[in-house]
Amino acid sequence: MIRLIKEKTNINFLGDSRRRFALIVSVVLVVASLVSLGVRGLNFGIDFTGGILLEVGYPQPADLEQIRNDLEAAGFDDAQVLLFGEATDVLVRLPPQDEGSQQEIRRELQATLEAGSEGVELRRVESVSPQVGDELAEQGGLAMIFALMMIFGYVMFRFQWKFAMGAVAALVHDVIITVGFFSFFQLPFDLTVVAAVLAVIGYSLNDTVVAFDRIRENFFKLRGVEAADSMNTSINEMLARTLITGLTTLFVLFALLVLGGESIAPFSIALIVGIIVGTYSSIYTASATALLLNISPQDLTDPIKDPELLDDLP
Repeated sequence: MIRLIKEKTNINFLGDSRRRFALIVSVVLVVASLVSLGVRGLNFGIDFTGGILLEVGYPQPADLEQIRNDLEAAGFDDAQVLLFGEATDVLVRLPPQDEGSQQEIRRELQATLEAGSEGVELRRVESVSPQVGDELAEQGGLAMIFALMMIFGYVMFRFQWKFAMGAVAALVHDVIITVGFFSFFQLPFDLTVVAAVLAVIGYSLNDTVVAFDRIRENFFKLRGVEAADSMNTSINEMLARTLITGLTTLFVLFALLVLGGESIAPFSIALIVGIIVGTYSSIYTASATALLLNISPQDLTDPIKDPELLDDLP
């Protein structure tokens, strides 16, 4: 790995056989993700389904299993009990409660929690209605679609429409696989995961634009070289930067996953999966899509419209 980062490599990333293999892997992952989303769906959190969120402080390390049992005995089924930072901080999520006012439910919850341990502090209680959850889900989906449309316009303006198609294909690929991962393993999907997916779009786009910038530069520098060979050279020149950026980001995210507690775990997992998939797609999916559209150096140059200028060419 150290040698790979320090020395210039000459890996044939976009050879015909490797490109086909990468295409098969991408298609399988995308189809599997779509099937999982259609069959199993997402395990939406209360941000989308509605419900009650409580932040509770304990004087000593909390017994999560005992808290779950106490809530179930009091009639609060399907409660999610998670650590929130310290071992004494607990986050309780409950599905929508049909009976009783919010004040009554709050008093009953507080009495149930205090019965299990003395000195319990109910720090925060939030309630989300199912209607608000539906609106948040719709707005989150629209935010992703709007981001992809704006990215297509930016890359088309900055480079060329074939590059823009490659960038958007890579981003759609990353989003579908990341969300499909949450569907397949039924991990909690809330607004923090939506924020992580949008961050993945930004990270992957940055990686792709940097690679496209080097490809455009080499299209003019390496005259007479096939587009695939020029792209291979560009990706190899950017490989050290891609690996260093990805690995340092992953180190931070794994630290968040291990030390950040259960409440931040879905956010960390979404970013970890997205960055791994995004690094792969910026090398293969984005460039391979542009190659499928027959990208060439001529696509990046303006045609000569004055016939007299053509006579001056050698």
